Amino acid sequence: MRTNNRIDRAFGPVGSTAGVFIFLAGIGIIYFSLAGLIFIIVGAFVGFTSSLTVVDFDNKKIKYGDNFFGFIKTGKWIQIEDSMVLGLKQKRGVWRAYSRSNRTLEIKENNNYIILFDSNKVEIAPIFKSTNRSKAEQELGNLSSLLGLKTI
Repeated sequence: MRTNNRIDRAFGPVGSTAGVFIFLAGIGIIYFSLAGLIFIIVGAFVGFTSSLTVVDFDNKKIKYGDNFFGFIKTGKWIQIEDSMVLGLKQKRGVWRAYSRSNRTLEIKENNNYIILFDSNKVEIAPIFKSTNRSKAEQELGNLSSLLGLKTI
């Protein structure tokens, strides 16, 4: 059994929204000019690129990588060993964008990540992301039992 967990958007919430609008504008422009193809390609890249973690429970391995254009998956498979542990980490961040009139748009995020650590407590890859702490703790217990790893 495999699960796909989208972790973060590559260009943040503002960049991704702008990319989707550029993509849609490219679809409208392509009727009149082939230059719309450039808008479609750039908009699809900016709007749909994200980071992704694939967890394979049967073979006990994970793959953390990027999902270009929303469908081209990259990354390297990492075999899960018994000495690895799972942990919960809270990250707070702010996405900031400026308009042409020099107004600031700030989007604050408070996310809880389930992260795979090696035996020396060095981060390997994030596995799951949630804004709700109790949901992240519940998922940590589920992943720990399915993968047979200890938690910290």
